[in-house]
Formats: sequence, structure tokens, C-alpha cells
Amino acid sequence: MKIAILSDIHGNLEALQSIGDAWDELWVLGDLVNYGPNPAEVVDYVRKNGAIVVRGNHDHAVGYGADPQCSPAFRQMARAMQTYTEAVLSDEQKAYLRRLPTTVQKVVDGRRFFLCHATPAEPLFQYGPREEAFWAREAAAVDAEILLVGHTHLPFILNVGAQQVVNPGSAGQPKHGVCAACYAVWDEGTLTLKSQPYDVETTVRKLMGLPIDAGIQDQLAGVLRSGSPPR
Repeated sequence: MKIAILSDIHGNLEALQSIGDAWDELWVLGDLVNYGPNPAEVVDYVRKNGAIVVRGNHDHAVGYGADPQCSPAFRQMARAMQTYTEAVLSDEQKAYLRRLPTTVQKVVDGRRFFLCHATPAEPLFQYGPREEAFWAREAAAVDAEILLVGHTHLPFILNVGAQQVVNPGSAGQPKHGVCAACYAVWDEGTLTLKSQPYDVETTVRKLMGLPIDAGIQDQLAGVLRSGSPPR
């Protein structure tokens, strides 16, 4: 069984398509929408191809017209792009986002997986640092050998006792200085972090054509090109 594990696509169709389809199942750890120019197309792709999809804070915000509670550096960008995203998604697409579960448990190849967007304690909003003590507490609360999380846009694999915590990073808006679509692959019992270059400038050109403030456009383009948060 080969599984592609994605998180934080954020409406970036070019990044999503770059990962390809050489997998048996696609698992998505939330945040299909916001920040990127193609939220409707991303939702449709994930609906068609995702075997497991959990709800992220931006999916929740767009689905319910709520505050995504994102980090301070991104709040202005999130607010502007949420207005755009809510306008272009259909009522049915928003209903799909609302229906997504916040956690999923699954057994594959005899291994127990727990999936959420943020943390088991707070599946939508809590930022989990790459710290063994933090994840030891979180992992102890779930009956699974492998805990799959996203939200921070920072990829890591962390062994915590007999459990493993894996964050694939962000497919559509990485924040660790790599301008590429980040994801993870489960293949015959092994988890590996991957990244795939994509046509960033096509995504940027789309952003520049959106009906949003030019300053917001420039900020979003800078994040994509640098693979880092705004300074």
C-alpha cells in the first residue's frame, strides 16, 4: 500500500498537481482552502481523489464563516483571501468542508494511524512545535502507533517512544524556506518526507489577477516564492 499524505494545500492547484497520482490512496490533513487562487478546483480534486480527508482551521472558517485563528503574521492575508474564497466556492462545496471530520483513525498494513489537522487535544487550532515533550503528551492520548498532523507548515518525523509523529509540511504554502510542494509517503511500512518543485510563478500570476488588495497580493507572492513567513 502506497499512500500520499498531504496537508495545507491552501488553494494551490499547481502545487497539488505536481505531486502526481502514483499512489494507492491520498490522505489529506486539512486546509484545502484559503490563501491560494484555486480553492474550488482543489476542493473538487480532493473530493474526487481523497480516501481520507480531515478538516483544517481554514476549511472550518470558510465552511462556517468563522475566524481561522491563524498566526498573527497571516491574519490580514487570511481575512482578505477568506472573503475571496467564500465568494467562489459553491454552497455545496462549503457544505463538504463542514462535513469533514476533525479526526480519523485507520489501520493500514497492520499499523494504527491517527489523523488530525493540528493536535489530538485541539484538532483545528493548536500549533504543535517540533518538541519531543509536547508530542509525547499528545501521542499518549491516542490509541495509535503513528500520529499524522499538519497546521504548522513545517515538515518533521519525530519518534516518541514506540510512537511516531509525522508532519508532512505544507503542499501549497511551505514555511521552512523550501519553495516546493511538501508531502509524505507511506510505502510498505515506511514513512518518508518528500518535496516536489512546481510552477510557482503560475500560481503567483493567478494571485496577481484576483480582486484583492495589491499589498496582500505581494505578501502572498513573497511567501510562495521564499517558502517562508513574511518578515
